[in-house]
Amino acid sequence: MKSIVATTWIILASAALGQTAQTLKGAYEGMFKIGAALNRAQFEERDTRGVPIVVEQFNSISPENALKWGPIHPRVDEYDFGAADRFVEFGEKHKMFIVGHCLVWHSQTPRWVFENEKGEPLTREGLLERMQDHIRTVVGRYKGRIGGWDVVNEALNEDGTMRQTPWYRIIGEDYLVKAFQYAQAADPRAELYYNDYSLANEAKRKGAVELIKKLQAAGVKVSGVGMQGHVRLESPTAKQEAESIEAFAALGVKVHITELDVDVLPRTQRQSSADIAAKAEGAANSNPYTAGLPEAVQQALAKRYGELFAVFVQHRKSLSRVTFWGVTDGDSWLNNFPTRGRTNHPLLFDREGKKKPAFAAVVDQANRK
Repeated sequence: MKSIVATTWIILASAALGQTAQTLKGAYEGMFKIGAALNRAQFEERDTRGVPIVVEQFNSISPENALKWGPIHPRVDEYDFGAADRFVEFGEKHKMFIVGHCLVWHSQTPRWVFENEKGEPLTREGLLERMQDHIRTVVGRYKGRIGGWDVVNEALNEDGTMRQTPWYRIIGEDYLVKAFQYAQAADPRAELYYNDYSLANEAKRKGAVELIKKLQAAGVKVSGVGMQGHVRLESPTAKQEAESIEAFAALGVKVHITELDVDVLPRTQRQSSADIAAKAEGAANSNPYTAGLPEAVQQALAKRYGELFAVFVQHRKSLSRVTFWGVTDGDSWLNNFPTRGRTNHPLLFDREGKKKPAFAAVVDQANRK
C-alpha cells in the first residue's frame, strides 16, 4: 500500500505532466538556465535518443570530458581540438550557453604536465609556464564562444583544507590565483568559476568561502561558484543546500549547481564523496534495481528532486544555472561510481529517454514560484 507521501507525489507528477508539455528550459525561463553535461555521442549528434532531449529541454551545455586536459592536450607539443570544436559547434547551432569544463584539475591530467623530460617534478616557474600556455591556448581558441569556464576544479579536501595536488605542491596555494589570472587574460568577457563537490557540508563550505575571499582579495575575477550537485536521496538536507547557496551569494558571486544527479543505490563506501579516485567493491545487495526502479523509489526520487528545486527556486536571484550531469539514466557516471557495473537511476529521463515522475516534480516547482 502506497504511503500518503508517495501518493501525493504521484498526483503532483500526473498533474504537472497532464497540464502542460512544458520543457525544463521553458519552465525555468527568467529564473536560471537549465543545463546538461554531454558525452561525445551527443554533441556529435550520433545519440538519436539523447540529442532530441538535449535540444528540446536544455539551454546550456557542459562537456563531460572533451575540454579536460587529457583529451585536449595529450602531449607536451600536441593539442587535439577535434571533439572540443564539435562540442562548441553543437552549442552554437542550438543557441545554448556553453560552459568549458575544466582548465585546472588534479585528475584526468597527464603525468607529463608536472614533470620535465627526465621525469622529475617541474619547478614552480616551469609548471606556471605550462599552465599559462594551456589556458591561453584553450580559452583563447574559444574566446567569445564559450561563455563560462570552470577554471579550477576540486582544490579542497573534505575538511575544507587545501588538497595536496601536484599543482599545490609545486606552485603553492597561489596556483588558483594564477589560473584565474591566465583565464581572464585569455578571455576577459568569459565568466570564471571555482567548482567543487560536497559544498553543502559545513566544513568544506567554510573552506570554499575562505578560498573565494582569498581570490577576491588577490584582485582576480571570480564570477561564480559551482556547487556540484552529486547528492543522495537522504542527504544533504534542503537546509544545508540553502545555507551553502546563501553563503556563496553573500560573497557577491553567482551560484551554479553544476553536476546534479541523485544516487538512489545503497552506499558501497563509508563516506559520501564525488572524488572519482574513490573505488568500492559491491556486495550481493548493492545493485538492487537492475530490472527498473520500483514505484516507491521512483516517487522518493521525485520527492527529492522537488525538494531540491524548491530550494533553487527560493534562491533563484542567486542562481545562474542548474546543470544535470548526464541526459538519461543510461549515460550517468553513477552506473560505475564508486562501484562499477551497477544500474543507477539518478536523472529525470530513464534509459529509454522517457520522462520520469521526477521530471514532473521539477517542472511543478517552477510553476509554484
